[in-house]
Amino acid sequence: MEPNVLDQTELVNQILEVIVSEGMVDREKVTLDATIESLDLKSVDIVMILTAIEEKFDVYIPMDAPFHEAGDVKGLIDAIAAYIIKEKSKTE
Repeated sequence: MEPNVLDQTELVNQILEVIVSEGMVDREKVTLDATIESLDLKSVDIVMILTAIEEKFDVYIPMDAPFHEAGDVKGLIDAIAAYIIKEKSKTE
């Protein structure tokens, strides 16, 4: 049996790692209450992060989704995690 891809803690950790690697930010700076601005992430960085998440989790993330409205890392992760869980539950 395949491990549960949707384990919330693991999902959050994996999303954090994508933000660190694709956003090219120090891991110590990427805290849940850090703002997108404090990490110096630009729109293009968010697009790269979302694209990497699409590839990692094999989901399509529409660019008009509310992820761009997230003001902090927690909001971004919550929105992405909820979306991945919703999409993966459709395929099970």
